[in-house]
Amino acid sequence: MSWLKSMMEKEPPEPEHPIGTVVIGTPVGDPHKAPKEMVRKSLKAAGFKVIDIGSKAAAADFAKKAKAENADIIALSCSTTPGKNNLPQVMAAIESEGLKGKVAIMTGGIGVEKEDANELGIMYGTTREEAVALAKKAMEAKK
Repeated sequence: MSWLKSMMEKEPPEPEHPIGTVVIGTPVGDPHKAPKEMVRKSLKAAGFKVIDIGSKAAAADFAKKAKAENADIIALSCSTTPGKNNLPQVMAAIESEGLKGKVAIMTGGIGVEKEDANELGIMYGTTREEAVALAKKAMEAKK
């Protein structure tokens, strides 16, 4: 029921002085919006500018939007195996846009495990609180 409570939370205000910019979405194959929304709201409440590209987003959309917005972080919500299976395509798109090593990448959700993230060399969290902590850690590493 905590997911329902979090979905009913009010939209956090836009941060006046964002601590970083995050592009968030679910990759192709994953239609689930609720987990992404929980993380999006938590990141926004923590002071991040969050750009939501929606669910079932193409790999290139993550990379292009991150480049256009000069994003610090790309967050990939994966609640299904088909979504997880598209993570390598997202990583390839990020590399082709010249963002590898310049943008932190994080993932989480019931469809992805820590081992999957480790294979791809990206950060992994299981809760929205961990997502905020990872995003803050990524910003500290950029300093």
